[in-house]
Amino acid sequence: MSGPIELEPGASEGDTLSLRLADDRTLALRLPGHDPDQGPHPDAVDRLAAELADGIGPAVHPYEVAALLESEGLTAEVIQERYGHPHLFSLASTLFERVPRTFPEPAKPTDPWHPDHVRCALRGALFALPGLAYLLTGRLWQADRHISALVVAGLVSWAWGQALGHRAYLRMITGRREAGRTLLKGAPLGAAVATAAGAVLAGSAAAALAAAAQSVYLAAAGVLLVLGRERLLLAALTPVIAGAAVLPWWEPGTVLRAGLPLLALLGTAAAAGWALRTTFAADPVADSTRPRLLRSLPYGLFGLAAGMLVLLEGLREPYAVIVLTVSMGPAEWLLYRYRGLSVAALRATATPTAFLVRSAGVLAFCLLAYLLPLLPAAVLTGAGPASVLLLAATLWTSLLLQAFGVAWTPAAVCLAAAGGAGAVTLFRLPPGAAVLPLCCGAAALCLTACALRLLGRPAPHA
Repeated sequence: MSGPIELEPGASEGDTLSLRLADDRTLALRLPGHDPDQGPHPDAVDRLAAELADGIGPAVHPYEVAALLESEGLTAEVIQERYGHPHLFSLASTLFERVPRTFPEPAKPTDPWHPDHVRCALRGALFALPGLAYLLTGRLWQADRHISALVVAGLVSWAWGQALGHRAYLRMITGRREAGRTLLKGAPLGAAVATAAGAVLAGSAAAALAAAAQSVYLAAAGVLLVLGRERLLLAALTPVIAGAAVLPWWEPGTVLRAGLPLLALLGTAAAAGWALRTTFAADPVADSTRPRLLRSLPYGLFGLAAGMLVLLEGLREPYAVIVLTVSMGPAEWLLYRYRGLSVAALRATATPTAFLVRSAGVLAFCLLAYLLPLLPAAVLTGAGPASVLLLAATLWTSLLLQAFGVAWTPAAVCLAAAGGAGAVTLFRLPPGAAVLPLCCGAAALCLTACALRLLGRPAPHA
């Protein structure tokens, strides 16, 4: 029987062929003053090893070194004459033995979910700055008597804006032109619906006009936010910011109190129109599959429920609403960080159980990073910390699930919490004021468990 055949050239030189052929080492034994262990050109081999050390060190087999030598253009003649080796694989084996093994760490991959810090902070401010208009115009339309009209119009605008924004983002996948068409059709219709809802409860023409102005602004601002025009919206709000800034020291008068918010409204509407016009500059795309309207329904229901929860909190602690509104910027930033940290956890773990444990840590870290700064803010504004923190946890976990396409669960949970707390508040049932933190606590616990169960698997992050 014959044994296995060695495929490496020269591997059989110490076998039967060595009885008949003389190689370089046997010839070297006959040369006076030659060290057979070093080969005929040891200095040249050492220099080559030093030159190619970066490429030889990571090699795990001499064949990789042979491939490197071939890429360097070393021919058989050069290997024999310059380095004194009979063939490529002999020289590769020598270099592999002489150069220590080094296995450098691979380059750290870029974070695909790296957040835009300035944009997130700006969005948080833009959610709160429009409230300055109420400081200027409140006395003109008797806000204390007709606030219900603006509340109803605001809830409708919030729900409509959430659903429209989701649908516009879905259309953005096809192209900015298609997203612009969706916003152009949906934003004016949403403003009209919200205005009509507010006008039903308006007790005066001034209150109806205020509800209409609020609805138009929210529709136009929603367009700018979806299209990423935050700086343009900030510029449009400059008159309101300037007017509110001088109120502690100077009374601007009726004309300026009405004129500055009107100027900001016109600027926001004009900016939204200009932003929509730029979307139509893009090339049209064949649009054969439009997303169903039902896909955006849970986002609108969540917007309605979230608005009701914030309203219930605002009835007890008005300044808590400001804290929650400003915190939406950091909340969005932490959503990006959660996704980035989850991708890093996916790369660092090897089993589903290990990823689940690490994912739970990421969720806890992001949730605490969002809630802890709200604690001193709630205390400074005189709001109940428990109510504010639990409501904030409910909103953030809902937004987290929505970011992964889970929409009906947060919508249903938040609607149940808002309905329960609203019914108890409306009919003055027990436990009274404690109902909101109880409902929000139950909702936050349910949503956190759902997030851990759904997002604690590698599949959503792959």
